[in-house]
Amino acid sequence: MDERGSIDLRLEFNAVYVLVMREFKKFIRERTRLISTIARPMIWLFLIGAGMSRLVKPVGGVSYTQFIFPGILGMTILFSSIFSSISIIWDKEFGFMKEILVAPVSRFSIVVGKALSGMVVSTIQAIIILMLFPVIGAHIDAPTFIFVIAICAFMAFAISAFGIVLASFYDSYESFSVIMNFIVMPMFFLSGAMYPVKLLPEVLKVASKINPLTYGVDALKHLLTPLREGPMSPDFPLLTDVVVILFCSVLFVGVASRLFDRKG
Repeated sequence: MDERGSIDLRLEFNAVYVLVMREFKKFIRERTRLISTIARPMIWLFLIGAGMSRLVKPVGGVSYTQFIFPGILGMTILFSSIFSSISIIWDKEFGFMKEILVAPVSRFSIVVGKALSGMVVSTIQAIIILMLFPVIGAHIDAPTFIFVIAICAFMAFAISAFGIVLASFYDSYESFSVIMNFIVMPMFFLSGAMYPVKLLPEVLKVASKINPLTYGVDALKHLLTPLREGPMSPDFPLLTDVVVILFCSVLFVGVASRLFDRKG
């Protein structure tokens, strides 16, 4: 019994490893995917951010471009993590998902493997964008840099798991792409990436508070901006941000595992 349990556990880890490495290799081979994912946040940062900096005066020595930098990191993670879930649709269409579901591994391991693969790819892209931090005239020390990467990784895992929940309802690439347009952009604009949540109307504040990306962006603001008071300061305590991100990760993985069980 114990020996079999160890074998099963090894199979679970192997399944997670295979799923992560499969997505990572696809990411390395698809150079256009990396270029397009990095180009989007750079356009927002250097075109829109630079333009708005002419209209919004610096607050506490923090320019508007520096203020939206945490949000740009959040955008990078959001788009990369959500759209990494599209691989599930392709797997369904080409039969790979059936092979995964009939394998002697739990649905939980499949979901965790998919979420981790999205986390790895998204975190790599976030690190590339994070390297631009000195370009906008800001400074970050080594411990903070590591902490920022950790927050990005946790946020990427949560968003990837959320994308898996959405992808489990669709069997065609076209339908999934349509619904993404009604989810991804509202999540970004209601995350406090471009403007503080505290300045939004009450109805939009409620929508922002149920948006998991909001807490990831807010945590990054704690780490990357020195502001602690005023309209451009973080909206929630850092501990609250971290707890909500971890809670969302567990919640989305649990929901996705149940959905995969029903479809299996």
